[in-house]
Amino acid sequence: MEQPEDMASLSEFDSLAGSIPATKVEITVSCRNLLDKDMFSKSDPLCVMYTQGMENKQWREFGRTEVIDNTLNPDFVRKFIVDYFFEEKQNLRFDLYDVDSKSPDLSKHDFLGQAFCTLGEIVGSSGSRLEKPLTIGAFSLNSRTGKPMPAVSNGSGLWMESFRTTDPEASGGVPGKKCGSIILSAEELSNCRDVATMQFCANKLDKKDFFGKSDPFLVFYRSNEDGTFTICHKTEVMKNTLNPVWQTFSIPVRALCNGDYDRTIKVEVYDWDRDGSHDFIGEFTTSYRELARGQSQFNIYEVINPKKKMKKKKYVNSGTVTLLSFAVESESTFLDYIKGGTQINFTVAIDFTASNGNPSQSTSLHYMSPYQLNAYALALTAVGEIIQHYDSDKMFPALGFGAKLPPDGRVSHEFPLNGNQENPSCCGIDGILEAYHSSLRTVQLYGPTNFAPVVTHVARNAATVQDGSQYSVLLIITDGVISDMAQTKEAIVNAAKLPMSIIIVGVGQAEFDAMVELDGDDVRISSRGKLAERDIVQFVPFRDYVDRTGNHVLSMARLARDVLAEIPDQLVSYMKAQGIRPRPPPAAPAQSPPQSPTHSPPGSPLHTHI
Repeated sequence: MEQPEDMASLSEFDSLAGSIPATKVEITVSCRNLLDKDMFSKSDPLCVMYTQGMENKQWREFGRTEVIDNTLNPDFVRKFIVDYFFEEKQNLRFDLYDVDSKSPDLSKHDFLGQAFCTLGEIVGSSGSRLEKPLTIGAFSLNSRTGKPMPAVSNGSGLWMESFRTTDPEASGGVPGKKCGSIILSAEELSNCRDVATMQFCANKLDKKDFFGKSDPFLVFYRSNEDGTFTICHKTEVMKNTLNPVWQTFSIPVRALCNGDYDRTIKVEVYDWDRDGSHDFIGEFTTSYRELARGQSQFNIYEVINPKKKMKKKKYVNSGTVTLLSFAVESESTFLDYIKGGTQINFTVAIDFTASNGNPSQSTSLHYMSPYQLNAYALALTAVGEIIQHYDSDKMFPALGFGAKLPPDGRVSHEFPLNGNQENPSCCGIDGILEAYHSSLRTVQLYGPTNFAPVVTHVARNAATVQDGSQYSVLLIITDGVISDMAQTKEAIVNAAKLPMSIIIVGVGQAEFDAMVELDGDDVRISSRGKLAERDIVQFVPFRDYVDRTGNHVLSMARLARDVLAEIPDQLVSYMKAQGIRPRPPPAAPAQSPPQSPTHSPPGSPLHTHI
């Protein structure tokens, strides 16, 4: 199912893992009285949620809310959806930051405080609503930015050694000092997979701005069983108008009413103000059942301001809001497409630039040790062993870039590891590893680090089949700073229109700031003023998954999970954008009577349908 932008979720992308029954719980975050870190305005808060591993007790980042400008009392719209296990102690940590730039690096923002709890603690609280004080506990200064950061392990399970402890008084925080509070609400999600798409307009709203008209926006809330309300959607702001027409938006029905069609939905109308002190215009209530009637006299709502109504005897309303359109459809999931026969075509591209070091020396990232796999082989195996099960023929193209090729020493940024220009496919993951090791013995590492040729190579193949039967995934493993950023951006923007995703794993100790820019989680990538239609790039640094205990199995499982987590949503987003529905699952093969092995031709394997 396509993940809406107002939710953060973690997909367990493992075809071999057993399906463990679990309840999905949606966590909503609000804060009150946060620290104010901005000189001329209020803080711009962001909440980051971490989960703690069962086996090693390390904290790993789970997701982030949106940033809300100029407020010390945020009600975040983006939710965290987690699996709830009654029998497990699921430790959670919530860190608050005042965002100072567009950088996804948390060390570049002001730390506002944190809170710890368990999921069971939230669920078990009265009304499944838990309020806890935020505190600045023991923390450190980041050695690069000088910003205070929580002195705990980071999301990858590695301790942040680049921090140095400091005097908390000097940084505006005191260990144990209260820094406002966090309010956490949990609600079990229904299995409803419907998505509602709707559009609203308003007429004759109250004028709130002294020098102009209002800048109105709508905020939607669903009611809870205890009579409280949970925010579930905000529209965009329409500037300087009392008769706005908002853009069409889509929202999962379970987010709007959790499958209860008669549950009250409250809509508040506000006039946007730059300083965050938005003016309340009025409100109205409805329900999913009412909205589902579509455009009619039943879906024209009077906007009422209760305070004005009490004060003014002749008060009628503060305007009206009208539902212009309403549609609902059942949202297809990643597994619906896989069951319908969609194949995932996996291609790997490996960096053969000289910055990797001489492969014959143990300091090289390409060093072929007789005792263990190098970082390239580990990353390839971790991702490939999972994704291979979604490709029926198990033939995977494998490319290299940044090397001089024999016999003439020409530099290539798109050469087949198996030496076959006509067919660069290798048989299985073992075949890719064999071709990789063979190439290391025959090519000369050179440079520069160009991504655009391999991205374009896979995009050409993806463009040949766009009917939903195939989806391409390119894994790029690299050690360095990209040399053709402009060309790569253009190639990615063009590829975003195709059935294709890109995974980049950075190995070694280089700075990978450019790779973070390609990963459009926070800022969608663009080229020549053209925005990518989808976010199709996922980047992770390999060093974040190096397990100090030497347990490569666990660390590589985490690497695979994190780099593959976005693939299901990216595949579904492409299918939805193209209007491609899942095909019906193929009929089960007819059961034929068992045959004696003597009837099989000599040398023919016996196939078993699973």
